[in-house]
Amino acid sequence: MATSRPGGDLLAVSDLHVGYAENRRLVESFVPNSDEDWLLVAGDVADRVEDIYWALRLLKERFSTVVWVPGNHELWTPRQDSVRLRGVARYELLVEMCRRIGVVTPEDPYPVWTGADGPVTVVPLFLLYDYTFRPDGARNKAEGLALAEQAGVVCTDEYFLHPDPYASREEWCAARLAHTESRLADLAPDTRTVLVNHFPLVREVTSILRYPVFAQWCGTVHTADWHRRYRAAAVVYGHLHIPRVNWFDGVRFEEVSLGYPREWQPRSHPPRCPRPILPVEATEPHRDLVW
Repeated sequence: MATSRPGGDLLAVSDLHVGYAENRRLVESFVPNSDEDWLLVAGDVADRVEDIYWALRLLKERFSTVVWVPGNHELWTPRQDSVRLRGVARYELLVEMCRRIGVVTPEDPYPVWTGADGPVTVVPLFLLYDYTFRPDGARNKAEGLALAEQAGVVCTDEYFLHPDPYASREEWCAARLAHTESRLADLAPDTRTVLVNHFPLVREVTSILRYPVFAQWCGTVHTADWHRRYRAAAVVYGHLHIPRVNWFDGVRFEEVSLGYPREWQPRSHPPRCPRPILPVEATEPHRDLVW
């Protein structure tokens, strides 16, 4: 049985996809270890605004602080969603929705967690991707997409994730990078952080993908050193649906996704969600395990 700690635990999860009934039931079972626990939600809560609202409101009722970053699915404009906003307008709607229910977003002041391994500044990131995680042999985006089409592996973002008013997703990504770096530059030089992003910050973690060409929809090379530049105590991400721990430059990278029912149901053990990030003592039993 988990024990409560002063300041609570910093927990994380991603890729809840609560449009699936099985995942919805799992999310309904999420409870904190103490009244002071924080929950980091690293994107892909659901496709429809109605479902995103349901899940985040439920989690905010249970956890002391909930921090959300968007995944690609939240940014889709799917046909089955009554909300027809696209691109930046859709993201801004989700930010306002989160603010109404008390959920922290990438547009808000960065909160400071003061648990047993604190203080650390939790930095929710919204950075997107820019097709620079190119497949082997691809010299540019066009060649990368051509290889994906040949392999029959094209991300649904190409049809549902609209960058309006930007001309492309990579232009939106460049704007998000510039905006975020300007905010991070204001942190005190000794600030320890926990970086939370839906997409991986380093290309290396995508090497485990069954279809390597999918990496081009997974991040940007421009964040490869952010865990060092911004003094990360840990990095939290999702998107890959391959929960595991990686270490880079002594920093723990936690992929914390739940994923689709067809992915987690065949596993020998039920998903351990949410996953402990800090204090380090809470993570020890799971430090190097693939879920």
